[in-house]
Amino acid sequence: MSVNMRFGPYGGRYVPETVIGALDELTEAYERYRDDPDFLSELGVLLGHYVGRPTPLYRARRLEDAWGIGSGLWFKREDLCHTGAHKINNALGQVLLARRMGKERIIAETGAGQHGVATATASALMGLGCRVYMGRTDMQRQRLNVIRMRMLGAEVHPVDSGSGTLKDATSEAIRDWVTNVDTTHYIIGSAVGPAPYPEIVADFQSVIGIESRAQMLEETGRLPGSVVACVGGGSNAIGIFRGFLDDADVALVGVEAGGEGPSGRHGASLALGRPGVLHGSYSYLLQDPDGQVAEAHSVSAGLDYPGVGPEHSHLRDIGRVTYVNATDEAALSAFLECSRLEGLIPALETAHALAHVRDGAAALRDGGPVLVCLSGRGDKDVDQAGAALGIDASA
Repeated sequence: MSVNMRFGPYGGRYVPETVIGALDELTEAYERYRDDPDFLSELGVLLGHYVGRPTPLYRARRLEDAWGIGSGLWFKREDLCHTGAHKINNALGQVLLARRMGKERIIAETGAGQHGVATATASALMGLGCRVYMGRTDMQRQRLNVIRMRMLGAEVHPVDSGSGTLKDATSEAIRDWVTNVDTTHYIIGSAVGPAPYPEIVADFQSVIGIESRAQMLEETGRLPGSVVACVGGGSNAIGIFRGFLDDADVALVGVEAGGEGPSGRHGASLALGRPGVLHGSYSYLLQDPDGQVAEAHSVSAGLDYPGVGPEHSHLRDIGRVTYVNATDEAALSAFLECSRLEGLIPALETAHALAHVRDGAAALRDGGPVLVCLSGRGDKDVDQAGAALGIDASA
């Protein structure tokens, strides 16, 4: 089976010649091992006994009542994965590929820190060296995950250029990879970057959608009316959407970072951006009038990225997925409601999806059960969310 290099007009490879060989090597390895019984068995054992898959569905009955969702509100509990988010699904798969390619060293970029933690975890498990690039701004607001990565043996390299966020960390990781391509595998954490990365990440994350589809049928006897997920680069969203893309009656909704609103700073690449090239791929991104990449903003470090994956760009254009956005304010209030009504502290990324379900989503409520990808838990966000919500730990 050949790897998808483009999704409609989106995707492709816009990279220095020095890494084309590494991309070809990765493509060859992925095509060789994606259906290999030994590879799939090793990954399956790790997903079951190390990650904790399958993750359960949970019916959020108190939020159903509070938000008037009579058709049922269900969470796919990726927050229960080892390391606290869906990122470990992809990190383990790519580390297993890297080991089979004979790579000695792993590098990664991270914004919210969850991909960095997952990569550091998988590297420690497999005995590989690991360096994670992280913007200085994100290191400050994701202090807990920086400590976790260093405890796991990874070197966390601060990035001070630009806004000190995910875009800048990604640029630094690519520079490292260009220099050390023979010995190093670069694990991209979202469904972005040059081919074959968007397809590889989507494939390793599709376990979310495969499980969800079977679980909804078992729990409710039907498919969901709507599937809702937050979208930054888009890995958790494309992972759960892939379980339902062929089900025309299931509405798919991706929720981007609305930030301060359409007239302020935001991260809504699909709603308010236009196609261009970023980090080796052609997709929707935020640009200024001169075509330069614009800075993104979100209260959530994981959504603070000015681009999005090429498959999401294609799904937007063909109308299969509806992309909306939720503001910082809406996400913070949904974060607090979920915590206090369900006893589940969600990641700020996930809180954007929850905010959309709550705010003005009448079509979701009337169309059948609503399934939300609870992409991660909010441990990493408690300092920032607590400060923004005025929750004082000293009193």
